[in-house]
Amino acid sequence: MRHWVYIGLGANLGQPIEQLQWAVHQLRQLDNCLLQAVSRLYGSKPALGSPSNQSDYVNAVALIQTSLTPPQLLTKLQQLEQLAGRIRLERWGARTLDLDILLYDQQVIDTEQLTIPHKELVNRCFVTLPLLDINPTLTLPNGVKVSSLACATLSDDIHVIRDDDWWKI
Repeated sequence: MRHWVYIGLGANLGQPIEQLQWAVHQLRQLDNCLLQAVSRLYGSKPALGSPSNQSDYVNAVALIQTSLTPPQLLTKLQQLEQLAGRIRLERWGARTLDLDILLYDQQVIDTEQLTIPHKELVNRCFVTLPLLDINPTLTLPNGVKVSSLACATLSDDIHVIRDDDWWKI
């Protein structure tokens, strides 16, 4: 069975755009996964509560179809983060690559390892705007339309970096 999964991509260390291009390329190569769409590329300030000494982030969202279970997909994404040199030193700290499962069909999952929908999805413009690029009518499992969220608009803290097929390498 194929599942529709939205994956958040982010980076702010090294060469963030190139790292996100690499990540999308890796998603295209994952067994049991089929890349369906990729959002525009956004630049954003670090999220509130993040350490203040960070560079701005580059963010996007990818939509895949997969037969992997949520835990299997999480393991694959964490392996890609490690290949990209991610080291987890501090909560919400700077990173070479961050891959988050935002939505997995309309499922609600809350385990020690995984929370879907992503618990900060509704509060982060750098997630909601790329989601809307891919699916302007997207509705969350609780019935809330993503387009109705307060952070579903551009602001001083987020801007479009590229709106071409930046991810095709």
